[in-house]
Amino acid sequence: MKFIVSSSYLLKQLQVLGSVINSSNTLPILDNFLFELDNNQLTVSASDLETTMSATLEIDSTSTGSVAVPAKLLLEILKTFPEQPLTFTVEENSTIEISSNSGKYALAYAPGEEFPKSVNLDDPSSTIVPAGVLATAVSKTIFAAGNDDLRPVMSGVFFQFSPEGLTFVATDAHKLVKYARTDVKASQVADFIMPKKPLNILKSILGTSEAEVKIEYNDSNATFSFDNYVLTCRLIDGKYPNYEAVIPKENPNKLMIDRSQFLSSVRRVAIFSNKTTHQIRLKIAGAELNISAEDIDYSNKAEERLTCDYQGDDMQIGFNSRFLTEMLTNLQSDEIMLEMSLPNRAGILTPVDGLEEGETVTMLVMPVMLNN
Repeated sequence: MKFIVSSSYLLKQLQVLGSVINSSNTLPILDNFLFELDNNQLTVSASDLETTMSATLEIDSTSTGSVAVPAKLLLEILKTFPEQPLTFTVEENSTIEISSNSGKYALAYAPGEEFPKSVNLDDPSSTIVPAGVLATAVSKTIFAAGNDDLRPVMSGVFFQFSPEGLTFVATDAHKLVKYARTDVKASQVADFIMPKKPLNILKSILGTSEAEVKIEYNDSNATFSFDNYVLTCRLIDGKYPNYEAVIPKENPNKLMIDRSQFLSSVRRVAIFSNKTTHQIRLKIAGAELNISAEDIDYSNKAEERLTCDYQGDDMQIGFNSRFLTEMLTNLQSDEIMLEMSLPNRAGILTPVDGLEEGETVTMLVMPVMLNN
């Protein structure tokens, strides 16, 4: 088994696949990349048993076969080469030899048969989504997903597909983000919960891709195919909470304000807030928004006044500044709307401008109790 490949091309593909591999694996074989050679096509795969990703590379070869190569060692050596063709030859003595312009390097390999087989989905449903839409949907929602092992359904992003459009939701019970598109549709109704790790991998490579992503899914697994990549992952098992029920429908108090100005104020004032609650207070009356925070233990306090466009009753409401900051940072619009009903009901943040046709973003943040 022998093939020739460009060093930088191989490195670029392996770095993407390398993000699948865990730093500590229970099965030693998972510390390897699987190389499957079929004449001038090389398929490289990486897996952590939950997520498996493979890339198909065009190379120069006339042989076939499969070997598992140590991932860390291979990435380290590839990073040091300037752009050049490398020749990989599988030797008799269980080593694979890499020949470059300047030398030869041998690493031990394991038989390809030992590598876990990737899951084939039986009779899956499928939907096609433009890469840009999927990348935006993931980056808009993933930050709101929880990290609680006791509530695994909340640690992923909920995908809801229907002939009306696509909806992506993430929540950790303190904040919730719902991202919807009516300009991209699915042929049938389906929903599933995607874990964070494969989504982060997808997010990092989809941003630059112009491709269409084919998403295939059944009850237990989902596969994303685009360009020369295929990513298969196990879905989170369980029923997603009824998120529509927690989004307040009647919100008579509406505040419109410049996003970056509001974000800067929240960031500054939050420095003076209590280090455990991160609580800031919004006091709204007329066209004035007063943002304040106080840490009684250290006699630290801050207060800022901003002008805003407000319709509704005068009110005071407390929020966790970290959640507000995350949400305001994630929105790209110039102006945002904060809708509220009562000081003990969730506030809803939405962008006023900067959205594409058919795109909606709704962010919900739970208030914290103010101690007057």
